[in-house]
Amino acid sequence: MSRFVQSEGRTQETFLPCRLEDYVTEENPVRVIDVFVEQLDLDGLGFAGMQPEATGRPAYHPSTMLKIYLYGYLNRIQSSRRLERETQRNVELMWLTGRLMPDFKTIANFRKDNSLAIRGACRQFIVLCRQLNLFSEAAVAVDGSKFKAVNNRDRNFTGAKVQKRMEQIEASITRYLSALDTADREDAVTVPNKPGMLKEKIAALRKRMEQLKEIEALVQASPDKQISLTDPDARSMATSGKGTGVVGYNVQTAVDTQHHLIVAHEVTSVGNDRAQLATMAKQAQAAMGRQELEVVADRGYYKGEEILACHTAGMTPFVPKPLTSGSKSEGRFGKQDFVYVADDDTWRCPAGERLTSRYISVEHGMNLYVYWTTACPGCPIKAKCTTGKERRIKRWEHETVLDAMQQRLDAAPEKMEVRRQTAEHPFGTIKAWMGSTHFLTKTLPKVSTEMSLHVLAYNLKRVMKILGVVPLIEAMQA
Repeated sequence: MSRFVQSEGRTQETFLPCRLEDYVTEENPVRVIDVFVEQLDLDGLGFAGMQPEATGRPAYHPSTMLKIYLYGYLNRIQSSRRLERETQRNVELMWLTGRLMPDFKTIANFRKDNSLAIRGACRQFIVLCRQLNLFSEAAVAVDGSKFKAVNNRDRNFTGAKVQKRMEQIEASITRYLSALDTADREDAVTVPNKPGMLKEKIAALRKRMEQLKEIEALVQASPDKQISLTDPDARSMATSGKGTGVVGYNVQTAVDTQHHLIVAHEVTSVGNDRAQLATMAKQAQAAMGRQELEVVADRGYYKGEEILACHTAGMTPFVPKPLTSGSKSEGRFGKQDFVYVADDDTWRCPAGERLTSRYISVEHGMNLYVYWTTACPGCPIKAKCTTGKERRIKRWEHETVLDAMQQRLDAAPEKMEVRRQTAEHPFGTIKAWMGSTHFLTKTLPKVSTEMSLHVLAYNLKRVMKILGVVPLIEAMQA
């Protein structure tokens, strides 16, 4: 007799069949999905198909389809075809859906047709977290990350890219024409088909040149001088590596600093973060129900108008100032070498002279006070300061808000460490779940829906880790 654990025979019959309930333990996360979806007001959230048609083939209830998607994104299964297979073989999904097995097209159409409702379900879970007092610390970290779109880099075009490719084709045509002349002078017996092959290549290149000219016209007609052929909303964006980039989307998140839950998120086609701070902070403010909120972000979010908007809304921003200066890069004094004296509204220069306010200029809708001194022409260190007649310093009318923020940062430098530990981990986790392909859908509305499912799955897993499966279920049912 074998000493190994013996398996059950495949043809062995049982007197009483096993129940699906027996395969799903009380601690199984699939039970959280079931209770959460059942507690949602799907009709109020706007899910399509809540009122069945009187005729035709019966449809699947939206709750069933939402459960399938939540299970899939919680277990790194985003493809509708893979989800179809899982409903046919996965015992947990059989328990969750009651052995219903929708085809992949039905599954995909549910995500496509319920974009706003799915995003509403994601927000509803944040409301639940607020009711569970998970946002006791009124602080969030705002950050953005680039996610790949379903668009190859070769199918994204800017004016510079089109010109570069046209130059490469011109060089190739010239090279092939030269080779054709050489082939005509050679003995035709040596390579009989060579001239014909070269002519075919030249014709293909000229056809490609015509296509690029059409693309160039489309690029010039585009508002941002850029087009993507596969996903029209995707944009080429620079990343941290030198000379690198990605064709995709810029995903913004606001993450609470206590439990690292994503309280607000948004998908944008803008490659930089400068205009995103106030928008994300206000969304977090509404989601957490906290008027006085600390908002921490990196240097990429530094913009006076955005910081002022947060301050006006009752929030306390922490954003370090970018260390960029044209004068500094050229070896001269930068603005940071001048000291503002608030008592008499003047600036003290490195030579000890006082720059006084002369007039107000308007730049990009901002009122700027301009300061200078008449002592510049005779200053012994003028060459280290300016190449003009005198050094001029500009100060925004709301600069005191930025000065106060800098003082807060100087007193609490650990805020930047908190930001890094809080905001970057969720992005890394979600990208690991998504794999190398990242987004599977096209266009901004569909990508936003896909991101909402990822965020909801991430938050579900976080809260299950914080509270435990059974306590979370009890809290939702209370």
